[in-house]
Parts: sequence; C-alpha cells; structure tokens
Amino acid sequence: MNYGFLIDMDGVIYRGHEMIPGADRFVNRLRADGIPFLFLTNNSQRTRRDVTTRLVRMGFDIEEKNIYTCAMATAQFLAAQKPAGTAYVIGEGGLLQALHSNGYSIVDHDPDYVVVGEGRTLTFEMFETAVRMINKGAKLIATNMDPNCPTPNGSRPGCGAIVAMLETAAATKAFSVGKPSPVMMRAARKQLGLDTAHTVMIGDTMETDILGGVQMGYTTALVLSGGTRIDDLVHYAYRPDIIVNSIAELDITQLAEVTPAA
Repeated sequence: MNYGFLIDMDGVIYRGHEMIPGADRFVNRLRADGIPFLFLTNNSQRTRRDVTTRLVRMGFDIEEKNIYTCAMATAQFLAAQKPAGTAYVIGEGGLLQALHSNGYSIVDHDPDYVVVGEGRTLTFEMFETAVRMINKGAKLIATNMDPNCPTPNGSRPGCGAIVAMLETAAATKAFSVGKPSPVMMRAARKQLGLDTAHTVMIGDTMETDILGGVQMGYTTALVLSGGTRIDDLVHYAYRPDIIVNSIAELDITQLAEVTPAA
C-alpha cells in the first residue's frame, strides 16, 4: 500500500482521557503493514514527547516521530520565513520548545513576531504588551484559529479566541499555521514522504480536518465519534470521501477504491 495517514486525535482516537474503542487496533494495523502515519494536533501546549507519553499511557504503540503539532508547524514555518528570528510568545511549553528547537529566541521587546498559542496562565498585561509590539511592526502569528478547546469539564477559550482579541485591538489579521492551513497540512504530508494523491486525512471536525484535507486534495475520512454528526453535513458545501462511526470501523482496504492506484 503506497499511501499514508494524517490522523486527528481528540474525538478520533480518544475522548477526554479514554481511548475510543478499537483505535489501538487501527494504529497497530498501520504499524504492522508499514503504512506511514502522523497524529496531528492543533494543541500547541504540549511538547511532542508529552503527547507521545499521553498516548502510550492510553495504550497506543507509537513513537515521537508519529506526532506532529501545530507548534512544530509554526516554528518550522517561521524558521523558513526568517531564520534565527525572535518572538514574543503567548503560550506554553510545547510552543516555546518548538521555537527554540528551530533557532528562535524568545524576547520581551522588539520581536519579529508575536506568536499565539493556547494557555491557561495568560494575563491582560501579556495582551497589552502584544498589542504594543504589533503596533510597532511585529507580525501576528496564530498556531491555530480554533475558537475553543474541549476539556473534561466542557470547552474553554482556544487560540482563536485569544487571537481575535488581539486582531481587534491591534486592527490587524493574524496568519494562522495550524489546521486547516495548507502550511501544516502540506508540511505533515512531506514529513511522511507522500504525494497528494496518496494522503488520507482522518478527522472528526469538518471546519479543520476535513476542510484542510479537501483543500489539499487529500482523501478525507470523517469519523462521527467526535464533534460532527451526520445531520451536520447538510450545512457544508464540501463532503468527506468516507464517513464511518469511528476509526475502528475504517477499512484500510476500502481506501484502494478512493485513492489512485500506484
């Protein structure tokens, strides 16, 4: 089989702290058959190692190389745009580490970029500082534009909500790197060494996973174990190629009928 998978996480392979039944069997099949895959996440808080540890504790047999975060995509993008640049960061460890690993310095004045991710320890002073920096010429970068983040106790404001406040206050628009941006979707595909026609995106969210896959020309598989219900599809002008109740029901062999032959 000459194709590979980009797989969303929350709502696809787990919900909260619990694995979705059968998700581990799907991953084990990929590993056994030597099919390349990456788990994609729009959460910039955790490092690649942290995400790996969390999934291993749930029962998944994976390695760090199987994880690709929007923080990694953002840092790689900025390093390509302006090597050895500087950033003022509103975010947490995963984003900070990714930027450092890509040659960026974190500063508190005159940065090249203001980079925004998720966070639970944000202050209004940080927002004021960011607005002043943007008004002086720093470019506003969002790791993603998700308006909220799911938690076991309900949703909380996400990166998109934080960015919206900065956009309004500074009268500017952020450049977003995470799903559904082609920046992250393309970088993940290239990391697996795949071409467009043989890349499959599996997700539970139409606005990010499926939209990003459709725009990139990937085969798309929607699972109904997360945030989208079958009745919701009437509201979208695009549709996934495959719809299943959960990833456990996704028949790998059926993709041969959707993806082009070698």
